[in-house]
Amino acid sequence: MAHPMGESKEGGPRLDFGRRLKLEFHGSKVTSDAGLLPYRELDDAVGLSEIAGNVQTDTRRGKNGRHGLVAQFRQSVFGRLGGYGEVNDADRLSLDPALRWIVGGHAVTKQAASSSQMGRFETEVLTTEENLTALTDLSGQWIDRVHERHPPKMIVLDMDSSVSPTHGVQEGSAYNGHFGYTCYHPLFVFKQFGDLERCSLRPGNVHSADGWRDVLEPVIERYRERDLRRYIRGDATFASPDIYEFLEAEAYTYAIRSKPTRFFRKASPICSPARSVARRTMCGAITPVSVIRQEAGRESGALWPR
Repeated sequence: MAHPMGESKEGGPRLDFGRRLKLEFHGSKVTSDAGLLPYRELDDAVGLSEIAGNVQTDTRRGKNGRHGLVAQFRQSVFGRLGGYGEVNDADRLSLDPALRWIVGGHAVTKQAASSSQMGRFETEVLTTEENLTALTDLSGQWIDRVHERHPPKMIVLDMDSSVSPTHGVQEGSAYNGHFGYTCYHPLFVFKQFGDLERCSLRPGNVHSADGWRDVLEPVIERYRERDLRRYIRGDATFASPDIYEFLEAEAYTYAIRSKPTRFFRKASPICSPARSVARRTMCGAITPVSVIRQEAGRESGALWPR
């Protein structure tokens, strides 16, 4: 029988490693997501996840839930922040040392939530009417928490719709002829630093300005009693007398692009001094966006994007 070390006879050359050398496999202790740790520190400093935990309601009735709402919320948010958009990634991420520390709680010493746990959290817990309402208001509460530390002197809101393509049969999705595929057509309100103030997920076949008041009015209300310079911009889809009147009643300076009209193309002199909402609608005479860019540049150090 051949020798197990490769020689059939004794005395041949053999490989002999130093006994002090110890080989171990530590793949589970290696991470490529360490870049998320500073964001977790920011989360702790401002208390963003804690706010989310306070406004959500736990619908689970079992007593053996290892991970609380805050832990699962962190795992959901930070997983997507790291580029893991699917719940199926949770099984692997549950063993990732960086993600375990980010999630906190029992995940630090054991492991984070599995794919099945995260699936139930996102499709059952977060989708209740109470929690959906809380999530809709959450981004505004986060912004207010940051403003408590660094109060702004002005606010520039940007209202715009977007497109979110869908695949298969998704509830609420519809074909949009303008974009040319089946999608959702969400509406967003951002502010000048890129922070999301509020949003609404809408069917793909609605008009771009559909439901604008439900999205914009709660944001306007949050800033109503604050001593701020207020501006808002939007594209031609929001060129509507109802929106003009609403913004003027709230003392907002606005820049809304108007679709070219017969009067606007001819640059009729009667359009330039237009004051009434009806005349501005007809002529496209609106607040120059250059004024807002100049103001935003002084506030944030960068010009408003063109």
